[in-house]
Amino acid sequence: MRRNTVFGQLMQLISGHGFKQSVERYTGDRYTKSFSCWQQLIVLLYSQARGLNSLRDITVSLRSQRRKWYHLGLQSVARSTLADANSKRSADIYKDVFYDFLGKCQSLAPGHKFRLKNPLYSMDSTLVKLCLSAFPWASYRKRKGAMKIHTLLDHKGCLPSFLTLTEGRCHDVKVVQDQRYGFPGLLPDSIITVDRGYYDFNWFYSLELDRIYFITRAKQNLQYEVTGQQEVPKNKGVISDQTIRLTGSKPKQYYPKNLRLITFYDSKKEKELVFITNNFKLAASTIAELYKHRWQIELFFKWIKQNLKIKTFLGTSENAVMTQVWTAMIYYLLLAFIKFQTRYAYSLHELTRVIGETLMEHVDIIEVLRMKFEKLKLLKPNQPQLALSLKF
Repeated sequence: MRRNTVFGQLMQLISGHGFKQSVERYTGDRYTKSFSCWQQLIVLLYSQARGLNSLRDITVSLRSQRRKWYHLGLQSVARSTLADANSKRSADIYKDVFYDFLGKCQSLAPGHKFRLKNPLYSMDSTLVKLCLSAFPWASYRKRKGAMKIHTLLDHKGCLPSFLTLTEGRCHDVKVVQDQRYGFPGLLPDSIITVDRGYYDFNWFYSLELDRIYFITRAKQNLQYEVTGQQEVPKNKGVISDQTIRLTGSKPKQYYPKNLRLITFYDSKKEKELVFITNNFKLAASTIAELYKHRWQIELFFKWIKQNLKIKTFLGTSENAVMTQVWTAMIYYLLLAFIKFQTRYAYSLHELTRVIGETLMEHVDIIEVLRMKFEKLKLLKPNQPQLALSLKF
């Protein structure tokens, strides 16, 4: 019996029952004759794995692999059909698939590097520039378009535990405050690090009431009075560690409790940093290290922009863009799941290359990951060269 392809093994990781429920919930397959939502997911994940940029590239690439379609359930591929499906079928179908598979990844994810047992998160957004004339829904500036990808990164496995898309001009703090965006409730004793784009004492106090710790950079115009001071450790970069109470009229009203103000000197950047937090338990140097670890979310944004197709889109409608982003993030979770389960020693970028090279090969994915990258080319049969006979 011939083995399934690497791509077929990837698709088997997605729950068919859960996917069917999502399709039924949003009536995705209504009036569908030949190109179902499952086939749409297959095609979009294939384009992510292959790094294909256009509808034509996708259809040509898939047609060249027609003999290997039988195990995928793919029947036909047409540019117009795929374009219509991306535009009209609800992107929430693939959003549900993302969150359903996220739970499987979180159960296998390794812990963060810190010894503390608190769940650690970072919240931030990244901007994807778009042409305003082609994407009129993505307003950003008067003559510029863009969308924002807002992400809550779980440092346990570097997984996006929450993700939503907005137009470019949407303020970051609005996403965590407005319940319409679906920002999740975090467990008590969780730690969340944010930059000054989320600087809002009303939101900070809501975290305090939920027993959630926050860490952010203090603004220069912060008005406060010092009510206490902690002992400063030697040779750890901590300049001061103070207990403060806000004195500004609105900040004092929004956050009536004490806060902790830590001044830290970063010797690498030769820069003085001031942090504000509601955590009085951890050492001041640990607070600084936790905030510096927020850089992981910047690396996450950089990785998905370089390795996933979320900057060039197959359609211009908002639904088509959201569908492509959600399927891109599903592919990210598939890669992360394989890395966690197999304990793959190399980077996620290396894993992406390996999967892309062997996507339609009939080989066990575990065997592929044990091979060195140079040997992967031996898996592909030599293609006969076509000789052209030229007559003059």
